[in-house]
Amino acid sequence: MAETPVTGGNCRKVEHLGASYIVCSFDPAKDNIRLFSNGSAGKPYGSFAALRDALARDRLSLRFAMNGGMYEPDQSPVGLYVEGGSQQKALDTGTGWGNFRLLPNGVFYIQPGAVGVMETKAFAAAGIEPLYATQSGPMLVIDGALHPSFLIDSTSLKRRNGVGVDADGKAVFVVSDGEVRFHDFATLFRDVLGCRNALFLDGSISSLYVPEWQREDSAFPLGPIIAVTAVMPD
Repeated sequence: MAETPVTGGNCRKVEHLGASYIVCSFDPAKDNIRLFSNGSAGKPYGSFAALRDALARDRLSLRFAMNGGMYEPDQSPVGLYVEGGSQQKALDTGTGWGNFRLLPNGVFYIQPGAVGVMETKAFAAAGIEPLYATQSGPMLVIDGALHPSFLIDSTSLKRRNGVGVDADGKAVFVVSDGEVRFHDFATLFRDVLGCRNALFLDGSISSLYVPEWQREDSAFPLGPIIAVTAVMPD
């Protein structure tokens, strides 16, 4: 594993098992990490540009953004979605097919000054009332163990992005530069980034916004968006 830190601090390049990743870490005690889905007109933002422009009207800058979980054809969240303390979609504990239902799946949640990633059933039992939350799947790492379905020699290679929480309580967002298998992606979170719990967010549509890198992915329409914002200076 090799790392190439980037001046400015939050994002860096990481090499792991022959693949390259962008890793961005934020401290919920200092950074304003939020989730966004619909704009003021009730329609999905759908892109980083639309969200950035809407925030600017409120004197907020978009410091970082990433697609924030799987979504339906109408760009609404597939599973649990909470924004500003208001639950817009309930926790989904059903079975079925596809990555979302490659159980166990889980929830990324935000509380004042803290973030977490938790397996869905454990989240339901914990009675957490988050300020923000998004459900996705599968879990990549569950209490230090890899998802039991991941194969070290799997031939399923996709671009992937996900989120974990490291030993310092920071939110760690990762997107692969190329196509990788679930097993390798999960070991990056656990063995390199020190995340005992990590959640897969999506595959081929994985998108990233990092203005310091002039990175603004726009190839796919987006559903929920995880973002880090800051108040614009006067």
